[in-house]
Amino acid sequence: MTWIFTIPFGEATGRLKTLYRRVTGPDENVDNIMLAHSLRPHSMEGHMALYKYVLHHSGNTLPKWFLETIGVWVSLLNECDYCIEHHYAGLRRLLGDDLAAERLFSSLRRQDIDAIDLNASYKQALIYAQQLTRDPSGVTEESVVKLRAQGLSDGEILEVNQVTAYFAYANRTVLGLGINTEGDVLGLSPGNSEDAEDWSHR
Repeated sequence: MTWIFTIPFGEATGRLKTLYRRVTGPDENVDNIMLAHSLRPHSMEGHMALYKYVLHHSGNTLPKWFLETIGVWVSLLNECDYCIEHHYAGLRRLLGDDLAAERLFSSLRRQDIDAIDLNASYKQALIYAQQLTRDPSGVTEESVVKLRAQGLSDGEILEVNQVTAYFAYANRTVLGLGINTEGDVLGLSPGNSEDAEDWSHR
């Protein structure tokens, strides 16, 4: 599950138990990436707030499936299998088209942005996410100008930036603690975008 000790749901008490109840999925399942925070519940709370607000908030205007695509893309670049598996499953569910999801994932895995069947603004967003992941100090104002030129608003550029940055954090949490998907239910997410405080995974 992870290289450090974690407290199972059934043994949790106090603040940890309260947080576990907020992030549970079916049958009181808690994703291993959240279990990894069990010795410091305050960091779990920060992680979940960031995740919910960046990917699953009603204030976003980019479609959730594309934000998940960015997450899969960044996770592929960072070779984070845990996040790839979880978020590709979520992407498939959101798209509702397994064939389209498989084609998209295949192109991402080959790092062939040109072959991806997306519009120019989304392709430019993936280029930006790649640069921010691989060469963050190389990102310049021109990188943002190119996104704007393809029709993304500055608010949408911020969304792309924040999802990319969140997955840098999540990938390093997973890779640095040896977190795997054993026992996890793949593809679930806090789907109630209208309620920022609803963290339940369904």
